[in-house]
Amino acid sequence: MFPPFFGCSDEGNAAQYRRRHQQRKHQTLIFWRDGLERQLAAINAAISTLERQMQDSADA
Repeated sequence: MFPPFFGCSDEGNAAQYRRRHQQRKHQTLIFWRDGLERQLAAINAAISTLERQMQDSADA
C-alpha cells in the first residue's frame, strides 16, 4: 500500500487540501492583480502628465 499523499488518507482530507490550495491560489492571483492595477494606474498617470506637458509646450 502507498503512503497517503501529502497527509491525505481519505476523501475528506483530499477535499480539504484541494480547497485550501484553491484558496491560496485565489489569494495569490488577487494579490498579483492588485499590484498590476497599481502599476497600470501609475503608468496611466505618467502618460497623462507627459501628454499634458507636451500640449503645454506646443501651445507656448
